[in-house]
Amino acid sequence: MIMRPKGRFCYQGNIMIKTVGIDEVGRGCWAGPLLVVAAQAKAELPPGLKDSKELTTKQRELLAPEIETVCKIGEGWVQPEEIDELGLTKAMQLGVVRALLTLGVQEDVEIIMDGHINYCPEEYSKVVTVIGADKKYPIVSAASIYAKVKRDAHMKRAAQLYPNYGFEKHVGYGTELHRLMLKNYGPSRIHRYSYKPVQSYAI
Repeated sequence: MIMRPKGRFCYQGNIMIKTVGIDEVGRGCWAGPLLVVAAQAKAELPPGLKDSKELTTKQRELLAPEIETVCKIGEGWVQPEEIDELGLTKAMQLGVVRALLTLGVQEDVEIIMDGHINYCPEEYSKVVTVIGADKKYPIVSAASIYAKVKRDAHMKRAAQLYPNYGFEKHVGYGTELHRLMLKNYGPSRIHRYSYKPVQSYAI
C-alpha cells in the first residue's frame, strides 16, 4: 500500500505528481564516494518500498530495476577526495546539486528530503525535510533503495582494484574487518583521509 503524506502534495491516482524524493548513502563511510539520489515517479511505484536498511540485499536488488523503470533518476556522486576537500556538509550540498541537475529538476518542484537539514540550493523554494522520510514516503524510499544498490555495486567493483580491504563485504563502512585491513595495509586511494579512523592508520 502506498502511503500518502499529509499536506499540499499533489496526486494523480497513487503517483505523487512531479514530487522529487531525495536520499543519500555513504555519508558515514570511511572509503568510497557519497551518492545522493533524486527520484521522480513517472508511473505507479512498485509495492514493498521502505527504508533500504529494512530490506535484504536480495530485496533491494529486485526492487532497484523496477524503480529505474518507473522513476526518473538523478545521481549525485561525490568522490572521496572531494569530501576531504569540502567537508561533509558541503559534500552533501554538492551531491544534492548534482542529483537535481542530472534529473533536471525545476526550481518550483516540490521536494521531500530525508533528514532534518535542507541541502538544496536556496532557489529551490518547495523543499520539505522529514526525519525518516525514507520510511514514510515511497518516492524517498525509492531513492534510498536505488542509491544503496548503486553504491554497493560501485564498492564491489572497487574491491577488484583494492582486494586487500574487503570492500565487497563492508562497502566502506567502519566495521572491525575494515579497521583491521586499514591497520594491516594503510589507507587506499579511495579512503577518506579527513576521517579520524583513516588518519590514525595513514602511513
